[in-house]
Amino acid sequence: MTKSAWLFLCLTAFTGAVGLGAESQDGQTTAFIGTGVFASLLLITLIVGRRIKFDPVLR
Repeated sequence: MTKSAWLFLCLTAFTGAVGLGAESQDGQTTAFIGTGVFASLLLITLIVGRRIKFDPVLR
């Protein structure tokens, strides 16, 4: 995994934990929206990081 994927994974886990521990409804909603955003960015970075490197050198 790339460094950016690790960053988004940590941010997703952190905001999810904050959302579960939040006392107010507004704080919980905001944290879960942040979790969704970071999880989608994590998915995008994982897809982009899996690009197949093709070397078209003919031998």
